[in-house]
Amino acid sequence: MDELQNLKSRMEQERPAPWEDLPDIALYMDQLISYMPRQLIRFDEGNVLTSAMVNNYIKDGLVPRAEGKRYGPIHLGYLTAVVALKQVLSVRDIGALMGAGRALEKSPPEQYAYFRDALDHALTDTAQAIDPEADESDLAKMALDFAVRSYANQLACQRILHILQPQEEKNRKKQ
Repeated sequence: MDELQNLKSRMEQERPAPWEDLPDIALYMDQLISYMPRQLIRFDEGNVLTSAMVNNYIKDGLVPRAEGKRYGPIHLGYLTAVVALKQVLSVRDIGALMGAGRALEKSPPEQYAYFRDALDHALTDTAQAIDPEADESDLAKMALDFAVRSYANQLACQRILHILQPQEEKNRKKQ
């Protein structure tokens, strides 16, 4: 099936830009918004990101404040992670996860590289489970397998975030 092959190919090949390939010139909000769809796989034409979303992520502490009205690689890196994670986590959970990452005292490029590696492994594993030769009668089974895997991953993620959150609160009190 061509659509399955297209899905498999995109999941095998499309990745966010490495840190060193992110624009090294400061971007204004409209440039940032137009750049972000290149960072993640999308199948619909809806907005990946709006200026209101960026401002809210900054207010929530998920993304650093802009330098003036300009956004650099650090903003693109954080926004790429937030936009991807927002598909499966609440803003609060993303904050806990990012806070735990910052507590490890890794630089933003190191955190971004870890995110990209984790995303690469997840997309590659999922792509391997897609059978482009499946006929229509197998699609429901394939979708169910992915849904159940998502459920199991979500359970594990939520429990681990629950374990992390008290540690995150302790770290905030130390500051």
